[in-house]
Amino acid sequence: MPKPNILQNEPTNFRAKIFYKIILTKMALHKMDLFTHLVKLCTLPSNIDIEALSQEMQDMRLNLILISGRAEGLLELEFATLLSKIPHPLNNLNLFPHYGNYVKLASLEYRILSENGLVQPKKVAFVGSGPMPLTSIEMATHHMESTHFDNFDIDGVANDMARQIVASDCEFEKRMKFVTCDIMEVREKLGEYDCIFLAALVGMSREEKLKIVGHIKKYMKAGGFLLVRSANGARAFLYPVVRDHDMTGFELLSIFHPTDEVINSVVLVRKPIFQN
Repeated sequence: MPKPNILQNEPTNFRAKIFYKIILTKMALHKMDLFTHLVKLCTLPSNIDIEALSQEMQDMRLNLILISGRAEGLLELEFATLLSKIPHPLNNLNLFPHYGNYVKLASLEYRILSENGLVQPKKVAFVGSGPMPLTSIEMATHHMESTHFDNFDIDGVANDMARQIVASDCEFEKRMKFVTCDIMEVREKLGEYDCIFLAALVGMSREEKLKIVGHIKKYMKAGGFLLVRSANGARAFLYPVVRDHDMTGFELLSIFHPTDEVINSVVLVRKPIFQN
């Protein structure tokens, strides 16, 4: 006889309901601890060459990226749900365990963009924004105060949660739009953006990632910026890797690999104004 799954049906009895919530909370915290431990391991100094790994190791790495990506998505959804139920969620983003990393990454990315001539763009797209669009929020609040952000995600539930968080500030909401679709189905609209951010987990394999990058390149405006999040060293066991030679047809502006608790590398390219 199979064991009952406590996640299938929530009890109606009040005391049983409280016990049920305690169990789920402990399970969630345990999983979060495991994920946090994995992240810490992968941010230790390492000169590992991912391309030199055997095919078996490459397959294991891809599976780990898929698992950790799923864990990250569930963690964001859990905290987005929590934030949507409290007053002033935009003032309580620091409840999210990895909020500080997003703040540092947004600051780093804005510095790289500004050093390459993009300071206050009119319109920006973020592809793969998720239920907690922290980069867009941080950029719009502290760096690009007049910029309009279109956030693309294939998951409608994620976008619904993100809308609820942003809707708590009417003025802020006017600059933040959420679009549910596959970015491969977006064409001419990509030409509206001064800069496009591509999240690290959009395109889990190298083939998928390059296909998406090629699609964006085809339709984005000439002279527009594309910022792609990547990974380096052991961090590549958490996120897909984008190399400089993967960005053919672009003008390579900057590649930055962090050495602190920030996970993602930053690859910044620009679509040439004049094509050869």
